[in-house]
Amino acid sequence: MGTSGFSYPTWKPEFYPPGTPQKDFLRAYAERLPSVELNATFYQLPSEERLRAWAEQTPPEFRFAVKMNRRATHFGDVSIVGTFCERMCTLGERLGPILVQLPPTRPRDEGWLELMLDSLDPELEYAFEFRHESWAGVEGVQVVNALEGDAPFRYLRLREPPYSEADLGEWADRLQPLLAAGMRLFAYFKHEDEPLAPRYARRLLDLLSERAG
Repeated sequence: MGTSGFSYPTWKPEFYPPGTPQKDFLRAYAERLPSVELNATFYQLPSEERLRAWAEQTPPEFRFAVKMNRRATHFGDVSIVGTFCERMCTLGERLGPILVQLPPTRPRDEGWLELMLDSLDPELEYAFEFRHESWAGVEGVQVVNALEGDAPFRYLRLREPPYSEADLGEWADRLQPLLAAGMRLFAYFKHEDEPLAPRYARRLLDLLSERAG
């Protein structure tokens, strides 16, 4: 459970304590939430040094979900995929699923999907976000926001704030049976200027814990 991104000065002082320098945001974030979805990887390929630094600022159980670089998803250049996957492995045990998000303008293309799947490291996990309606019913991959599938995890992107207490309670009711069955769950709230996303994530975690007894 976490948010999409973490490096937001406007989250002070409610989420990040006053006086927290930006270089310490991730460390402070990881003290309160167990996972984050990295958007920076969508725009550029981070260096191994930067990835190691991120990993070192978090506890061993923390997980990074990383967004596939836009060269592959938005510009169709899958030649970067192998390098991308290899570089993300620098995060070690902290690496969670890789989010493969397609633009809403990209219609269904089985050839592209087959080439993408052939380029991915089979040892890693992936969640696909298809935003063009023609992709409905696609098989063979774990789809974002699908609570069913063959993968041993589920990946949710909660992008429609605000979320009331009742809304979060309904999500907890839907997700708790999955957790009780041993399913791994990754869920990320949309970033906003106000620190609503981490507030939602923390509250949903608490509700799930309460339902687990």
